[in-house]
Amino acid sequence: MEPYRLSLSEASALISSGDLTPLALTESVLQRIEDVDPRVNAFVTVTAEAALQRATEATKDISRGAYRGPLHGIPIAIKDLIDTAGVPSTSSSQVRRHHIPDNDAAIVSTLSAAGMIMVGKTQTHEFAYGGVTPTTRNPWDLQRIVGGSSGGSAAVVSYGGALAAIGTDTAGSIRIPASLCGIVGLKPTFGSVSRVGIASLSWSLDHVGPLTRTVTDAALMLTAMCAYDPADPGSYRRTTSDFTQGIDDGIVGLRVGVPTNFFTEKVDPETARTVQDAVDVLKDRGARIVPVEIPHAEHFSAVITGIMMPEASTYHRETLRESPELYTDEVRGLLEVGETILATDYIHALRFRQMMKSAWQHVMRAVDVVVAPTVFTTALPAKDPVHYWPDGTTETASVGYGRLSIPASLFGLPTLQMPCGLSQEGLPIGMQVIGRPFAERTVLSVGREYERHSASVAGLAPL
Repeated sequence: MEPYRLSLSEASALISSGDLTPLALTESVLQRIEDVDPRVNAFVTVTAEAALQRATEATKDISRGAYRGPLHGIPIAIKDLIDTAGVPSTSSSQVRRHHIPDNDAAIVSTLSAAGMIMVGKTQTHEFAYGGVTPTTRNPWDLQRIVGGSSGGSAAVVSYGGALAAIGTDTAGSIRIPASLCGIVGLKPTFGSVSRVGIASLSWSLDHVGPLTRTVTDAALMLTAMCAYDPADPGSYRRTTSDFTQGIDDGIVGLRVGVPTNFFTEKVDPETARTVQDAVDVLKDRGARIVPVEIPHAEHFSAVITGIMMPEASTYHRETLRESPELYTDEVRGLLEVGETILATDYIHALRFRQMMKSAWQHVMRAVDVVVAPTVFTTALPAKDPVHYWPDGTTETASVGYGRLSIPASLFGLPTLQMPCGLSQEGLPIGMQVIGRPFAERTVLSVGREYERHSASVAGLAPL
């Protein structure tokens, strides 16, 4: 097997035992990038020379016994929204085409200290403000979109251009592309991972998380990533945990909430059936299935819009006035609309979010997790990213893909996107497992149990 095909945990075990070197693994990954990425265009920048140098150093360190742990020598890709010292960090925008940071973002420093090897920076929808990532194609079908905004990160992991990647998630930007690319994506509880050194979309909604091929890989990544950072005003002080502990213990008696509304409305029938099949697997493994009604669902979209748009416009206020022509028409238009939202409407949205959050907490007293589709359909065609419903109505990718992600984003809940099958067209379908605040281990346990007992996980994209 070519080393790039290994999962992070598989490669880590081989490196630890001495059966694989970081240099051989990195060389394999870089060759895969060279062979495949010209067709996918998932990378903004490939840092091959620096990666090979770090891989050589890691190989030497490990051979002399200076092993840092399970991430040592593992190739990783970083979303271009995230600062990397000496490497262009453009947010996939002309606005930052000359931005070369002096310092790494906090998360980059953390993962570098753990021994990970950056192979490049990945494409994002401009400033993470969209759900398509138009520059990048889906490795499962090059005529289809990859989703966004962490589209490049998802595509890279899906085709083998890295064993893990870092993305950001404000309204679904990790989960959406992970679902469309058939990989695992984890949005931790709000405030669990530092956002220092990352371009903001919406400061009260932004999350940072890993994209991987397996649930165990995501747990390994989160163990390294989760840390209090006083420089991030949204950071929480959590008890440091090993998120891999206990995730193989099973889910007997665990209460799995299955929504009777919202997540069932305007969902492609094939997607709905596939997710229901996955719920049946969890039931067979001992989970208790509990129907739940999602409260205030009709207000989700308005509330997240009323928060995200003015926060995004505030972040870009100065640049939007100085160089509006450098933004794409799409993002400039969204930022301009955000400036028209009244402060009173923004405050109302914040207050209503708190009320909705309390209602959601009431629902979660009856269940341990909620399981639902991640997105309403599979990857749409790049030439026409619109879904045509049988009743004649349409839904664009940018609006439709984020629809089912809103609750976990608004309430800052830990959520795992998990591949659960392929459509008749051979495209990945995903489910999301939503947990209580700081209950990542429970969410991971559900995903791990499904992963262990189902043949429906997507695997590496067949490019």
